[in-house]
Formats: sequence, structure tokens, C-alpha cells
Amino acid sequence: MESVSHENRLFAPTSEFAQKAAVSGMDAYRAMYEKSIQDPEGFWAEAAEELHWFKKWDTVLDDSNAPFFKWYDGSRTNLSYNCLDRHVAEGRGDKVAIHWEGEPGDTRDLTYSQMLLEVSRFANVLKARGVSKGDRIAIYLPMVPELAIAVLACARIGAVHSVIFAGFSADSIRDRVLDSETCMVITADGGYRRGKMLELKKIVDEGVETCACVKDVIVVKRGEDHPVDCSMVAGRDSWYHDLVADVSDECPAEEMEAEDLLFLLYTSGTTGKPKGIMHTTAGYQVFSYLTSKYVFDLKQEDVYWCTADVGWITGHTYIVYGIMQNGVTQVMYEGAPNHPDEGRFWEIVEKYKVSIFYTAPTAIRAFMKWGDQWVDGRDLSSLRLLGTVGEPINPEAWMWYHSKIGGERCPIVDTWWQTETGGHMLTPIPGAVPTKPGCATLPFFGVEPAILTDDAKEVDAGILAIKKPWPGMLRGIYGDPQRFKDTYWCKWDGQYYFPGDGARRDEDGYIWILGRVDDVVNVSGHRIGTAELESVFVEHKDVAESAVVGVPHEIKGQGLIAFVTVIDGRDHDDHLRKELVTMIDKGIGKFARPERILFSSDLPKTRSGKIMRRLLRDIAEGKELGNTTTLADPSVVEELQQQYLNG
Repeated sequence: MESVSHENRLFAPTSEFAQKAAVSGMDAYRAMYEKSIQDPEGFWAEAAEELHWFKKWDTVLDDSNAPFFKWYDGSRTNLSYNCLDRHVAEGRGDKVAIHWEGEPGDTRDLTYSQMLLEVSRFANVLKARGVSKGDRIAIYLPMVPELAIAVLACARIGAVHSVIFAGFSADSIRDRVLDSETCMVITADGGYRRGKMLELKKIVDEGVETCACVKDVIVVKRGEDHPVDCSMVAGRDSWYHDLVADVSDECPAEEMEAEDLLFLLYTSGTTGKPKGIMHTTAGYQVFSYLTSKYVFDLKQEDVYWCTADVGWITGHTYIVYGIMQNGVTQVMYEGAPNHPDEGRFWEIVEKYKVSIFYTAPTAIRAFMKWGDQWVDGRDLSSLRLLGTVGEPINPEAWMWYHSKIGGERCPIVDTWWQTETGGHMLTPIPGAVPTKPGCATLPFFGVEPAILTDDAKEVDAGILAIKKPWPGMLRGIYGDPQRFKDTYWCKWDGQYYFPGDGARRDEDGYIWILGRVDDVVNVSGHRIGTAELESVFVEHKDVAESAVVGVPHEIKGQGLIAFVTVIDGRDHDDHLRKELVTMIDKGIGKFARPERILFSSDLPKTRSGKIMRRLLRDIAEGKELGNTTTLADPSVVEELQQQYLNG
């Protein structure tokens, strides 16, 4: 694979930040990293000592049945205990755990003590309904406190939660429920999104209509002010508030074995059958705790806000488990970033004096598209650290984030990881690692990456591999161990984990993610990652976002089709097309000129904000479009398809 990026800007952490950081300076980072690689078992044992264990482990890592690794074998622990009871026992019970804000403006503050009571009550409800250790529970809730409460209640009694993003279709619910043989669904009558109440219970009813395994549906009442049609099935459905009213608020945490299944999280299922990614207890516990502690440089006085939904892995690890194990205060917001206007996020940062802000590149590009006027005048001085998650961030979007939101004083942690990895794998450690716009920089402690060819030769640009096991790694695909091996251990004789991304290493040893290996294009013999091509377009002042796909070309092998979103109010015409072509000529070379450039108001994205390049390829190749139910706005695809056909 070739790399066409040329990014030399370097931003060292300020001396003020570095002095107070948990890891101060590159020497400290290198020393810790070296220890984690040379003596991984010693490193991870020391990290685990910071948490509560009912029984310590016999071995830190058992690799005798690779790739089915075991971490902290012989131990007994509980994630809910480490997120709640531990803090209450150590005198932090009165500290606010969650500042919650609903989209209409309603608010709730919950302390760690209150969270413990609510979680214990709901755990007792689950037990009273016959739920026991190992049972699978689907959770389909909006971003309300009951979502975190339900997750922690499942963990408390050893039930396996399967959170489904509250926006997925009835078909998506059915697929996940049947695959895991779910016995209960926890949902709400509705949830707010851009001023409207989404009828979640109605979607659940349709989804589980033919699922005989579902015996109970518990419904949280969200629509007090805007009641929605919510029919209750006798003998199956119950209101959450009725069930928690008459139960004890004491529920001892179950002692869980190290490799007991903690949760299932399904991939989106846009191509083929959804994969139920399995994460177990002890290793995920330690990895989520330690990555949160160091990557966000967490202090007890911080107010942290991750804008993701708990329906995604980011919400599991960096809203619930990792953050709450560290005992900090966080903000949880229910709705859209542009309701009632495009300044909502910055209003929330100002209101709660948020100090750490973690969001997705697609959101940052949306902020850019909406214009600086929504940020100007807001007091963002409380911010001290910014983060990005979900996909590589374009350098120009990174620079906007750095200057406009961070005031050129906040380090940015550009984190690369996956649902499968459980937590951060490549990321700057703030206070230690100088950053480069658009670069994930260096590995987290205990993570040993390599960039390889198909035949395992080390190269500067190629396929990313992870050479050592790490505690947060997935333990399999639910019900399909062979698919687990075929998907993630299919290359290099199964010796290394294959994440499916291309990468390059620069002259400073920093790693750049080039996008999915599937998104490499071969133009006139040049194998290039589409992420680098897209970054060139976003450098234009009028461009907010872009996506590039390859299509068959009789001379070049593959030609390029570019889909470009323009900042609100800016012109998009042949003049802009010519400017973008000139930028490609100068930044990469004439061989990379796109065959066509299409302008659109938006790009097709999953509800987690990832651009669906598969659908764009289908449009460009004139194929029939597959399942679009997981898209945030399916109409975008139809608009682009018409434009492509008419062009």
C-alpha cells in the first residue's frame, strides 16, 4: 500500500498540562510502555491491584488455547461493584456520577450512592422476574439514566446485556434477540430526537412479535409530557416504575468468574448476519479502567462528557464501565446536537463546565458545516482535554477542533480502537505524546502493533496487526467460534490479530490509520487508502466532509468517484469541482483525479455516524441497494442515487 499524506505539524503538550498529567513527558511514557511489553503479566497484575476483587487471580494470562485467551483466570470480581460500591465504601457516595439532560431540557443529577440504590433495586426486579446468571437481556432505551442503571444491574447479578441502539429497526432487534435467545427486553415508551418522540415500544413490539424466547418486556415511561401510544401486552409487559417501587434497595453483587460473559454487542449487520461480539468480565474490567484513567488523564475534579450512545462500544466502555470505575462526574445527554439549534453541545459544555469532551469526527465535521457562529460567544474555558473516536479524523477537521473548540490549549487524543478491542489501542497519552493532526500516534500500554504485508513482512505502509493479546480483547462471536477465527485470526497463520485496517508508520514511529483494507483503491497501479484522498478534499475551506470510492475502470483498473458535502451556505458548482481537482493534482498526483465529483447535503451514515461507503460503491456501480434500515437518514441514499443517474 502507498501513502500520500504529508502532515508535518506537531503539537507538544503545554508545560502546564504536562506537569499535572498522570504520565508526564515522553520519557515517562516510554518507560511505562517498555515495561508493559517486556513484562506484560507484571504490568497488568499491577494495574488490576487498583480494583476490587473478591478473589485474586491464579494466572494473569493463559494463552494455552490461543486465540481463545483467558485473563485473570481464577479470579472473582464484579463490574457493578467496581463502578459503584467501591466508591461509596471509600467515601465518594455523595459525588455526582451523572448530570443527565434530556433533549427537551429536563435534568436529573444522580450521585454514586443514588446510582447504587437504583441499580440494586432494578437488579432485584430482574431477579424477581426469574433472571439468573448467564441469561441474555436486550436493552433498547434512549439515553436516559435507566440505560446505565439497566446495564449495571445486569452486571450486578451476572445477566448478559445486549444493548441495541434505540434507532435500529424492528428487523435489527429481531435478528439480535433470536441470535442470543434473549429472555427479556428493556425498553421505553419513547425517546426524544430532534424535537420528536420516537415510539420505541412500538418498534420493540414489532421486533419481538415472533420471538418466543422473550418472556418479559419492561417499559420505562419517558413520554410524560408528550405521551405516545404504548399498548401493553398482558402477562408480558410491565412498567419499570411500578416494578422498582416495591423492592429492596439492597442487592449484593454476584461474584463473577474472570471469563464469565459480561455483554454481547452486535455489529451493525449491514452486510450479512450481525456478529455478536463477546466481552467477558475481568480482562475487560481492567482494560476499560486503565485506558480511561490514562487516555483521558482523569482527575477527581473533572466533568467528563462522551457524546456517544451507550448502544455503541464507546458508550459501554467510555460512558459506563471505564469512566464509572474511575469515579468521576460525567454528563449524559439524550438528544441531537442540533436541537433546538446547532449550538446545543456548546451550551451543555458551558452549563456543566465540561473539562473533557469526547466525540466523533463526523460530529466535528457537522459542526464545521454548520458554521463558527454557533461556537462564537460560548465560554468553553472549562475544557482541558479533547478526544475523537469512531474513524480517522481529517487533519483540517482536527485543526478546527484544536483551535475553535480547544482554544489551541487542549491536547487532542485521537483514539483508534474497535468494538472487538474493548478499549483504546492506538492513542496519544496526553501530557506525554506530541500530537499530529489526523494521527493516532502511538500504542497504549501493553499493545504491540505491527504493519505487515500479506506474507508477514514488516513495511512502512500495509496491513495493521496486533502481535500480543491484551485484556480487553473480544473472546469470540456468540455461537460461532469458527467465524471468530475466520474473521480475526485469518491472516499470518493465526499468529496475530487482524483488525481489518490499513496503516502506515512515519519517520517518528507514529502510526496513521489509512482506513479499512476493504477501502483501499488501486488506481493505475497505486494502492491508496481512501481516507487520505478524502482528507485532501476536506482541506478546502468550503468542504465539510467527503467520501471516495473506487469503481471498475478499463484503463486504470479502478477509477475514483468522490462524494462531497459542502459547508452550509457555500456554493457548489463547476468552479468548486475544478478547485478540488487541482488540490488532488497538487496533493497526490494527476493519476488520482476522480472520474466524477458529486455534491450532496449529507452522506449516508449509520446511526453511529460512520459513512457507509458500501452503499456509495453500490450507487457508483449501478447496483441494487441493500439494507438501508441502519442508516440515520435513508433519503440521503435516494438523493445521491438520482443525482448519479442524472449526471
